[in-house]
Order: sequence, then C-alpha cells, then structure tokens
Amino acid sequence: MVADILITMQHVRAAKLGGTGVLCAPSIRAWCERYDVDLRQLAEEGLPIEQAEAIDDAFAQRVVSIARAEAAAAEAEAAAEAEALNHG
Repeated sequence: MVADILITMQHVRAAKLGGTGVLCAPSIRAWCERYDVDLRQLAEEGLPIEQAEAIDDAFAQRVVSIARAEAAAAEAEAAAEAEALNHG
C-alpha cells in the first residue's frame, strides 16, 4: 500500500482542468488562498494528500488522482525491480 503521499507543486501544475498546460502562479496562489492551503508548504515540502482530499473541488480531486497514480506507478516499479533482483 502507498503511504505518506505528498501533493507537490508538480502535481498541482499537472492538474490543469480543461486541457494540458501549466497553471500560472497567480491562479495557484488564488486556489491556495480560497481553500486555506499553505502555498509555501506546498512549494517547499508538499502537503499531505489527506489535506487535498478534504477539499470539495474538482481541481483538488484531480491533483489527488495524479499524486496517487504517480505513487502507485513508483510502487509498482519498485516491486518489479525487487522481483528482478530476486530472480536474476
């Protein structure tokens, strides 16, 4: 199971709704202010995924989805590498 997933600025920038591209800094800042998200913590340390899950917002849920998918892919890759080492 994936544990301690952090939402990073990379996830936020990847989560633009309605298409691909990077959100501008003022938009990210406004979103953080609207939902009382500490922008400095997001940028420097990441936020616990539970904090984003608690936000009733389509953008936040997309960020969560991206972060969970990335964590699951990393976990699968680590499991595959461990399997290869055990049989190789």
